Amino acid sequence: MKVTLLSGSAVGSKTSTALQTAAKYIQEQFAGGTVQIIDLKDYHIQFSDGRNFLEYEGDTGYVAGELMDSDVIVFGMPVFQASLPGTLKNIFDLLPQNALLGKVAGIVVTAGSAKHYLVPEQQLKPILSYMKAQIVQTYVFIEEKDFYKKEIVNDDVILRLQRLAEDLKITADTYREIKRIQEAAYDF
Repeated sequence: MKVTLLSGSAVGSKTSTALQTAAKYIQEQFAGGTVQIIDLKDYHIQFSDGRNFLEYEGDTGYVAGELMDSDVIVFGMPVFQASLPGTLKNIFDLLPQNALLGKVAGIVVTAGSAKHYLVPEQQLKPILSYMKAQIVQTYVFIEEKDFYKKEIVNDDVILRLQRLAEDLKITADTYREIKRIQEAAYDF
């Protein structure tokens, strides 16, 4: 199974730190699979112009292709101006409407305060649902106070990241088994 953790911002370090921490636990759950982090600040991504994602070249084509090839995607994002970053929205715009069909999606969010807790619920989950993802319902929300010197210092956050890794594995395995049973029913 291929797991991609996408850090959906071109600036900052907290989301990247959270995803690096999560990747350790995800690697334990998906032993034998491929786990990678794509941090958008390391790539030059073009603005979506309506083309098919296969027509983009360079970094844009690479990131879109890696997401399309993944079985599980963890979307990491900071909250900017009470919304998701434009860089992440652009990624969604690059992909086809059913890009997440058959994929399991998890969410990790960093924010300056608890006031933004519902941003992923009201803005990110509807996009993931529209794109047909199987969403792990409990997301990890991490506040500014949970970081110190580019490390997570809140044990509860660590436990929630571990639980997210477990939930991703359970959801991916369950979805794969359901698909196997459905395909076996066709008997060809």
